Parts: sequence; structure tokens; C-alpha cells
Amino acid sequence: MEVLTYDILFSLLTLTFLEIVLGIDNLIFIAVAVAKLPAKKRKTARLFGLSCAFVIRVIMLLTLSWVMSFTDPLFFIGEQGYSFKNFLLFFGGLFLIAKSGWEIICDIFFNDHSPEEKTKSGSARNMLAAIFQIILIDFIFSFDSIITAVGMTNNIPVIVTAVVISMIAMLLASEKISYFLQNYPSLKIVALAFILMIGVILLADGIHIEISKGYLYFSLFFTLIVETLNIIARKRRKNSYNH
Repeated sequence: MEVLTYDILFSLLTLTFLEIVLGIDNLIFIAVAVAKLPAKKRKTARLFGLSCAFVIRVIMLLTLSWVMSFTDPLFFIGEQGYSFKNFLLFFGGLFLIAKSGWEIICDIFFNDHSPEEKTKSGSARNMLAAIFQIILIDFIFSFDSIITAVGMTNNIPVIVTAVVISMIAMLLASEKISYFLQNYPSLKIVALAFILMIGVILLADGIHIEISKGYLYFSLFFTLIVETLNIIARKRRKNSYNH
């Protein structure tokens, strides 16, 4: 019984960590998707996005046998089988590449950082667009997350607990991430580049080209550390000039 208990605890800790890491993609996309909304609506959109991600994950767990059938090949090209999952990853990757690419172009060339100046109708349209994008990406990331979780353990209560803990962690971190992306444009560019690369990885995965996400996460954290040091250095220089 003790061995079983330790096994379950280890599976829970490992899976929770994995779910949090996989949730980083989702969290950064939600922060970017709500960035152009008025300040009062960003929190509402973030809460909706994370709640939606949680609900989708639970529904997928409750319909697990049906979800797993999405990985069954629909047709073959040579020896490679292509399933609904492949199409989902391929077109989801294309969407992320297009979305992040466009946001980078807008930030660099159009400098569109004034959501407060939008009209009410424009704000409503932005809210609906953000909600639609969040639901779409929640589904894609949730699908990947649940299949990964099932690959680690068949214990559904452990998976549900890990998902709940990871969602709570994401909820606590979401406001801070949105704050940093809103107040430090250079960090937003880093986040958009990260989303673009996630799109490339999903697209490649859709056509059976495996690219390890480990390299991407390492690059992200390294870049964030370097950029954080740059921000601190700029602030120190600014303070020294003021004095």
C-alpha cells in the first residue's frame, strides 16, 4: 500500500509539474490575446480563458475514449498515418504563427498600444475576437495536454487533481504575466516570438516532424533572464541620469 501511495504521489507531482509547464504556452497566449482590451476587461477575459481551459480539459477527461480516437489514422501517405490530431496541430500551428507574426508586425511598425482609446463597439469586437481565439487555443493546448497526461498515467483522479492544481497556479500567475507584457514591450516581443515558435513546433508535429520543446523552453527562460537584466540596467541608468 505504501508503494502504491508513493507511486501515486510521484505521478501527481510529476504530472502537475508537466501540466504547469505545458500551461505556460496557454498562459502566454491568453496574456497576449487580452493585451489590447481595456484594462477593466482584461481580468474578465483572463478568468474566462483559464476557466474555459479547465472546463475543456475536464470534458476531454470525461470523454477520454472518444478523445483518444482522434489519434486513429484517417488516411496514410506512405507509411505515415494522419489523424484528426495531426490536422488540429497543423492548423493550430498555422494560426499561432499568423497571430504572433501579425502582432509582432503591429507592435514594431504600427505601435498599436492604446486600447483605452477604442470605441465601445470596437472594444466589444476585440473582446469577442479575444474570446474566440482563447477558446480555439484552449482546445488545441488541452488536447495536447490530456494526451500527454494519459501517456504518463491511467489514473483519472490523479490527472484531474494535477489539472486543477496547474489551473490554480496559472490563475495566480496570469495577472503578473499580463502586467509585465503590458508594461514592458520588449518582454511582449519575447512572448510573441515564443508563441510563434510554439506554432512552428505544432505545425511540424502535425506532419510528423518532432522538435523537442525542451530547447524552446530553455531559450525562453534564458532570453527572459537576459531581458530582465537589460530592464534592470536601463532603470539604473535612468535613475543615475535623473540624479
